[in-house]
Amino acid sequence: MMSAKISSRAALKAVLLLVFISAAVLAVRTPAIQELLTAERLGAWLAAAGLWAPLAFILFYAAGVCLFLPGTLLTALGAAIFGAYWGFLYVWLGAMLGAAGGFLIGRYLGREFAASLIGDRLQKYDDAIERNGFATVLYLRLVYFPFTPMNFGMGLTKVRFRDYLWGTGLGILAGTFIFTFFVGTVKEVWATGQWANLLSGKVFFSLALFVFSLFIPKIINKLKIWQDVKTETTPPASSKNHTEESEL
Repeated sequence: MMSAKISSRAALKAVLLLVFISAAVLAVRTPAIQELLTAERLGAWLAAAGLWAPLAFILFYAAGVCLFLPGTLLTALGAAIFGAYWGFLYVWLGAMLGAAGGFLIGRYLGREFAASLIGDRLQKYDDAIERNGFATVLYLRLVYFPFTPMNFGMGLTKVRFRDYLWGTGLGILAGTFIFTFFVGTVKEVWATGQWANLLSGKVFFSLALFVFSLFIPKIINKLKIWQDVKTETTPPASSKNHTEESEL
């Protein structure tokens, strides 16, 4: 009886999670939200917040992440409004808050139901994610796994919240800085109207960083493949010692 009750509760939470995700996807397509997603409109809304503008943007970014707004768009808006450096800080904080929110929603509403569906074959992967949570999250963030789906998806696994948060924080650090620096630099040139500055070292540096960021996933994948090959071809210590003894 208790098992049936838990299963019913888990199913109800899973339905609520699906309803939330569906409502979120539909909500961001409304004209009111779409009109707000420009640097001019969002900037005017933040200007009305005065000194609280940074906090308002961080909360807006976090809510946007949980509502499946594209992270790239939100990051570009932050860089365009606040510039390369402050934009990076506010975007990173907003992304972290949104990532935590999505994870906790997925964990509370979906984990129990997901756990009930995991069979023996998938259980070992779930356990592996729990043991190697930080490394798994860090790797997926570095290869630019879709941000919001990963937030909710990781909540369905056994990964520890602490490992998830640290892996996310470090994993998005470089990509966030590169993108905000690039957008902020270009926006600065656009705002001043000094088009000659497009040939400045700062613009070329930001462009080089942006192009480099596009290759980060491939670099990480190649490093991972090389490490896997090295692990497979390196004999265990016991085998190596046994070979040396045989030669003697």
